Amino acid sequence: MALTLKAARVLHVETGQIEEHGRITVDGDRIAGDAGGSGEVLDLGDVTLLPGLMDMEVNLLMGGRGETAVLSPVQDDPPLRMLRAVGNARRTLRAGFTTVRNLGLFVKTGGYLLDVALAKAVDAGWIDGPRIVPAGHAITPTGGHLDPTMFSAYAPGIMPLSLEEGIANGVEEVRKAVRYQIKHGAKLIKVCASGGVMSHTGTPGAQHYSDEELRAIVDEAHRRGLKVAAHTHGADAVRAAVEAGIDCIEHAFLIDDETLKLMAERGTWLVPTTYLTEGMDLSKAAPELKAKAAEIFPRAQTVVARAAAAGVRIAAGTDAPAIPHGRNAGELVAMVERGMTPLHVLRAATVNAAELISADDRGRIAEGLLADLIAVPGNPLEDISVLTDVRFVMKGGKVFHDKR
Repeated sequence: MALTLKAARVLHVETGQIEEHGRITVDGDRIAGDAGGSGEVLDLGDVTLLPGLMDMEVNLLMGGRGETAVLSPVQDDPPLRMLRAVGNARRTLRAGFTTVRNLGLFVKTGGYLLDVALAKAVDAGWIDGPRIVPAGHAITPTGGHLDPTMFSAYAPGIMPLSLEEGIANGVEEVRKAVRYQIKHGAKLIKVCASGGVMSHTGTPGAQHYSDEELRAIVDEAHRRGLKVAAHTHGADAVRAAVEAGIDCIEHAFLIDDETLKLMAERGTWLVPTTYLTEGMDLSKAAPELKAKAAEIFPRAQTVVARAAAAGVRIAAGTDAPAIPHGRNAGELVAMVERGMTPLHVLRAATVNAAELISADDRGRIAEGLLADLIAVPGNPLEDISVLTDVRFVMKGGKVFHDKR
C-alpha cells in the first residue's frame, strides 16, 4: 500500500525550487506518482523534505567509541571491527546519509574485504545503515600513506599487510591488487597517490606511485567498469593522478590553481573533506603531526572556494572517522563557510554524488527513483546548518529515524 509523506516544504535540489505544502508518494522502495488520496498519509509537519544525503568518503570499519589510533589496529580482530562498524553505520544513516562510499581499509583482515560484507549485511536488512559502495582495501606502496607501519609508526614486523590487503609495488603487483579487490566485491578502487598529513614520515604532497603504476591501476579498474579514487594532496601528485585517468581526487589540500584548472578540463571529481581541518581531534596526536596539521590545514581551507571558481566537479565527503561518524553534515556547513552556496553544497551531497558513483536511481525526488528521503527543520537553502538536525530518515521506503 502506498504511503504519502506531507511536509511544509519539499526541496528539489536539481532546480533549487521549494515546493510549498508538498506531498511525496512512496510505493514499496520507490517514489511513486500521485496516489490519488489512497493509502496511508504521514504528515511530517513544519519540515523540509529533500533527498537522502551522500558522503563520498567514509571508513565505517574505523572510528567509534573505544578505538585508539595506535592500539586498535593491532588489537581489534575482524569480528570486532565489524561490530564497531554496525554502530557507525547506524549513526551515519540516522544523520541523514543514505548512501556512502567506503574508501578502503588499512587494517589486518587476512585479505577479507570487510566493507563488502558490511554492504551485503545492510542490503539484506540485517543491520541498519546507508547504502555502501565499497572499495575493499586501499592500494598503497610499501611505506606509503595507509601502510600502517607509516601511519601509526609501528616497529618493523608489526602488522605487515599483504598484497591482498593493499600493499603493492610495481606495475605487476598493483594490477594484481586491483584484480583481487574486484574479485572479492569492491565496487571502486582506492589508491594512495601521495603522502598524508597524519603519516608519521614523508612529505604529505609527495607523489607515491610512479606515473606508470598509476596508469596500470586505472587501466585495470576501468576495463572492469570501476572508477578510481585517489588520496592525493600535492599539486604534482594530483596532476599525475589526473593525467593517469583517475576519476576522483580526495582532499587535494596542497593543490594549486593550475592543477584545479586541469581537473575542470578533464572532468575529474574532487571530494575536498574540508571539515576535518577544523573538526578533527588532534589532542592525542604526536607533536610532529600537530605541526604538519597547523601548517597544512589553513591552506586546505582555501581549496573549496578555488575549486568551485575553477568549475571543478565537487562531491561531498568527510573522511569520517577523521570527524566522528554521525556528524557528517558538518562537512556541508563547512563547505558553505568556505564560499560555496547552500544549493551547490546540497547538490554536491545529492545529485553530484549520485553521478560520481554512476547511480541514476537516487539523489533527486522523482517518480521511479529510490525513496531515500530526509526531513529537516527550516529551509536549508537559507541555513545549511539545519542539516545537522535531521528529524526524519527514510531509505528505500522504510523509516529508520523519526523524532518529530
